[in-house]
Amino acid sequence: MKDKWGIKNKPLADFMPTILLKAKDFATEITIFNAKQKQMKTENQISNEHITNNKTVRSTLISRGIVPENLPPEEDVKKIERKLKSEEVKSLKDKKGFKNNNDK
Repeated sequence: MKDKWGIKNKPLADFMPTILLKAKDFATEITIFNAKQKQMKTENQISNEHITNNKTVRSTLISRGIVPENLPPEEDVKKIERKLKSEEVKSLKDKKGFKNNNDK
């Protein structure tokens, strides 16, 4: 997906649509739950459980018409963070220069 989205040196998750992030999180939560319930002890057991859960969640997405590879990337999260920080700084600077109506 990195090649398809043109991402080279940045984490794929920074560009993932929310639905894919939630799907990954859901599969992980299922793994955690089942690992505890079934008292899984080995890395191999937990790894196999996680693979199964990821495949199942992926199948669910596809059955609902959501093909992960066909989704466009979101805007880079880091870029959005920088933009918000810049806007916050600008806003604070504007407030400092703002005069209250009571000031004369």
